[in-house]
Amino acid sequence: MAITGNGSLTIYLSVFVISAAFLLKGAAETLSVEGQNLGTDNVSVIEGEMATISCRVKNNDDSVIQLLNPNRQTIYFRDVRPLKDSRFQLVNFSDNELRVSLSNVSLSDEGRYVCQLYTDPPQEAYADITVLVPPGIPIMDSREDVVSEGNETELTCTAMVSKPAASIRWMKGEQELTGEMTVDETYDRMFTVTSRLRLTVSKEDDGEPVSCIIDHPAVKDLRAQRYLEVLYQPEVKIVQAFPEGLTREGENLELTCIAKGKPQPHQISWLRVDDDVPSHTVITGSDLFIENLNKSYNGTYRCVASNTVGDAYDDYILFVHDAPTTIPTPTTLNLDNTQGAIADALRCAFSDTCHSPFLSRLICEDGGDMSVARHSAILSASPCSHISTCPHSHHSHITMPFTSPPSNHNHIHLCRPGNTD
Repeated sequence: MAITGNGSLTIYLSVFVISAAFLLKGAAETLSVEGQNLGTDNVSVIEGEMATISCRVKNNDDSVIQLLNPNRQTIYFRDVRPLKDSRFQLVNFSDNELRVSLSNVSLSDEGRYVCQLYTDPPQEAYADITVLVPPGIPIMDSREDVVSEGNETELTCTAMVSKPAASIRWMKGEQELTGEMTVDETYDRMFTVTSRLRLTVSKEDDGEPVSCIIDHPAVKDLRAQRYLEVLYQPEVKIVQAFPEGLTREGENLELTCIAKGKPQPHQISWLRVDDDVPSHTVITGSDLFIENLNKSYNGTYRCVASNTVGDAYDDYILFVHDAPTTIPTPTTLNLDNTQGAIADALRCAFSDTCHSPFLSRLICEDGGDMSVARHSAILSASPCSHISTCPHSHHSHITMPFTSPPSNHNHIHLCRPGNTD
């Protein structure tokens, strides 16, 4: 046991002496990394996590490798750790590499670490450890909780104490916006960043999410979000509930006023532009009802809706049309009293083999007594192959067979009595 102890002490003292001698020499002559036989890498590590430093040698000739801290104290000499800081642990030692880990990294560990190789001349390579401190959850605030359309609001987002300084981006929905950013250095190279966004809002912005997004090498997808609350004046629309079509004399009219806003409209009123509403008009909230229309009621009817932001209206132009004309009662033809040839033609028009319902529709729509005239011109070789409407809807021309054999065709002309066509 005593021999072992003395051997360990001898090794430690040897390391110290060799290191001291090398430090003096290294201070006088430091070689750059380019073109050397020794290499390492810079390391970025988040505070509290682990960093690993690797000193690598190409074509080593059994030269000694050691690792020094920023104060040039020996952390590892070959596979021996003279430094008492147990956070440093040996990960790998061979002729070509000395790899050491440092756990629970703090800001005080930041700096330049030195890989040394005992050659002639000696070689050094430098690994800079950069400690990253992520910002906390961003703090987002607005100048006012509720804003009216057309006004400007201001939102602020703050990323507290980080290293390096964070950057802040703004998003409104899918649209990226630009804020005004300020950076304040606090202590121990820590930074607090604040961004201010000024925004003029419209009613379309109501309920729109606004996010501030923090960009920092130590953290991803760090953001805060707030939904805009925008007050806006009513949107007004008049709907004709009855009748579905034209407004005619003698009919009733029912209009409904649909108004939406934020806040919801507290008042809805009806008026007639440049005149009074008819005396028997019934107004119930958003509904207007006029019975027994006549043309004196023609004009512009307006619905006005109000809320705390403002007023808005919609107009309905009433035009009363004439009452519908009376449709005559249809007259039925007695085919039994019609001459045989003409009766054959009319039967064709109403039979399954005659594919033109126009004749029956014409008779029903025209009504009244019909007379039948016969023309001898041969016009077509197929039943009911030609139809043309008579002038003023008084009669119709239909070409069809009405005698046997079928090749003999004549022109049937139906019209009201007194027509001279």
